[in-house]
Formats: sequence, structure tokens, C-alpha cells
Amino acid sequence: MSVSVDARTRSSVTLLLAGFMWGTGGLSGSLLATRGDLTPISVATYRLLLGGAVVVLFLALSGGLRGMVWTKAAVRRIALAGGLLGSFQAAYFAAVGLTSVGIATMVTIGSVPVFVTAVTAIRARRLPGRMTLLSIALALGGLALRSATPGQGGWRLVGGVVFALLAGAGFATLTLTLRRPVEGLDYQRTTAFGLLTGGVLLLPVALFLGMALPVRIDVLAIALYFAIVPTGLGYAVYFRVLGAAHPVIAALATLLEPLTATILSAVVLRESLGVQGWCGAALLAAGLLVGYLRT
Repeated sequence: MSVSVDARTRSSVTLLLAGFMWGTGGLSGSLLATRGDLTPISVATYRLLLGGAVVVLFLALSGGLRGMVWTKAAVRRIALAGGLLGSFQAAYFAAVGLTSVGIATMVTIGSVPVFVTAVTAIRARRLPGRMTLLSIALALGGLALRSATPGQGGWRLVGGVVFALLAGAGFATLTLTLRRPVEGLDYQRTTAFGLLTGGVLLLPVALFLGMALPVRIDVLAIALYFAIVPTGLGYAVYFRVLGAAHPVIAALATLLEPLTATILSAVVLRESLGVQGWCGAALLAAGLLVGYLRT
């Protein structure tokens, strides 16, 4: 029993760490877009290309690329990961550009557990448990309150929510399809080459829209942090335990991302959350706690 509890604790902590690091990605991406005068697609492309390059460099220096065999299964897995990561990032930062970091992150990550739970229930031909439904209900309640924060409305909010839901569907698909291991392709290699592939897929559009980055210390520091922490480390940590964790639990763990993004956007970007926004964050925290107790 102690072994299973220890394994559960390690898995949960790892997933929460990934969620926390991702929560800083919306903020750093928003800052990069503002200070670098970049479009959302360009920001997403920089994130994937730089994040993938950082992980590939780490693997090359640590010997993690030795013995890698490019089988058809490995190539298909990398192509799938790259396509999903590229579409997810593009949709997410389009939502950020139309609304705000807090709302885009809330809708994206708030929808992921719903998509994953629905697909998992259909596959198992069994309704989700009460604790799972409760955690999702709390998350949706928090999402509704956060989206109703004063100062947001009109077609930009509608468009941002649509793009955020597309991003959530993409990430849910990523969570469900990358759980099964592929011979010769561990989580680090999947992260490295999946990120690079997604960046290459977005590169033509990003070049057309403009990718010129000002050579300033603050901009380069944000880009470097963006590549290393919320991208390279965040995805590598998530993929590491994705196969061992229940898909619904993995999806629920990402609820820490909107909590982190909400707090950082309020403190750093001075976004006005109001009472509703903070109540929404509290409900998301409750959903995260119930999701952990479910395990």
C-alpha cells in the first residue's frame, strides 16, 4: 500500500509541477508578443522551435540521442505530437490575442478535463465517478465566473472562447493519444522532436506574419525563459508520467495552470479580476483538490 501511495504522490506532484510551469507560459508568451511586437502565431512558433531546440541540445549533451531508431511508429508518433502541439499553441495564443491571458487559459484548460472525461467514459462504456464529476463541475463553475469578469465582452470574447475550446480539444487529444509508449521513443525524445515538428509546421505562416525579434536583453531573456521552463521542462515533465497516470487525472492536474496564470496576470499584467474572477479561481482550486482526492 505504501508503495502505491508513494507512486501516486510522486505522479501527482510531477503533474502539478507541469501545470505550474505551464501557468507561467501564458504570461511570458504575452510579454514576448507585446515587447517583441509579434503575432500569436509567431509567439507559438518561437515557443515550439526554441523549446524543442533546448531539449534536443540537452539530449545531445547528455547522450540521450544515442541508439535512437527512426522506426515508422516513432516517426508517426512524432508527427502526431508535432501536429497536435502546433495546432494547440496556435489556437491558444490566438485566444490570448482576442481576450486575455487569464480567460484564454481558463477556457482552454477548463475544457480539457471535460473532453478527456467524455472520451474516456465513452471508451469504457461507463459513467464517470462522482468525485470526477464533482471536480469537473467545480472547474466549470470557476470557468464560468472567470469568463464573466467585467470588462470582457463582444465578438472578441466569443472568438477567443472558440479558439480556446479548439486548443482544449487539441490538448485533450494529445493527452489521450500519447499515453501508449512507442519503442525507441521516450518522453524526452517525444518532447524534443514533437516541439520541433510543431514549430516547423507553423513556421511558414509565422514568417509571412513576421518573426523579427528585437535584440534586447529583456526580450531575449523572456524568449529564453519561455523556451526552457513552460515549454521544454513543462512538456517533458508532463509526458514523463502521462503513460502511468489515469487520463482524467492527468487532465485535471492541468487546472493548476489557469490558477497560476490568473494570479500572475493580476499581479504582473494588472488585469482586473474582480470578485467573480477570484471566486472562479477558488472554485478551480477546489476542483484541483477534489481531483487529487479522487485518486
